[in-house]
Amino acid sequence: RKKHLVEKPHQCADCGMGFTVHSALLLHQKSHVGSRPYVCYDCGKAFRENTTLRRHQRIHTGEKPYRCSYCEKSFRASSTLIIHQRIHTGEKPYKCTKCTKCFMSSSSLVKHLRTH
Repeated sequence: RKKHLVEKPHQCADCGMGFTVHSALLLHQKSHVGSRPYVCYDCGKAFRENTTLRRHQRIHTGEKPYRCSYCEKSFRASSTLIIHQRIHTGEKPYKCTKCTKCFMSSSSLVKHLRTH
């Protein structure tokens, strides 16, 4: 089992880049203001960094380089693999502060919080 993947639960809505802490995401979001010279020739979406464009292009190529060591399912992003592997491990690191429920992903917790 590979443990070199770092969980990045805070994802940028503009480019999908993940961050370990929310403050890093907020700082990153400022980078979306201004020039976006890297353009996807398949769909026209533009990016500020070439690495972000290459990650995006996996949507079009179908490349899924991150493989689950439990079931062999593959994913485009390492952050998606990390969340998926919790199905196998049962890990639920996101705890609701208003009740005792725990969740496998931050997005599931956010959705749950709306019910309170």
